[in-house]
Amino acid sequence: MLTKDVTQEIEAAIEQIHALGKEPTVALVKSRISTGVPMPALITAIRSWKNAKRIPKVEVAAQQEPSDRLTELENKVATLTARIEQLEALLGEKA
Repeated sequence: MLTKDVTQEIEAAIEQIHALGKEPTVALVKSRISTGVPMPALITAIRSWKNAKRIPKVEVAAQQEPSDRLTELENKVATLTARIEQLEALLGEKA
């Protein structure tokens, strides 16, 4: 499974919130990041930042682009269609 490192994105959001004079919370951090990060990972990152001013590495599963998935499905359909046509041709020869 492919993963994406979002540590820098989370750290930037926390620093941005802190620079505004606010206390970083899960809701504030989550609203400032573009990647979906599980709540337990955000809680751990915020706690670590509050205690040591550092964030542990946070990785999430990388999402495959929809266009890539569509292309992949189209290729599978084309391959399966060709195989069906070959099988029908073989069955037609035997009949």
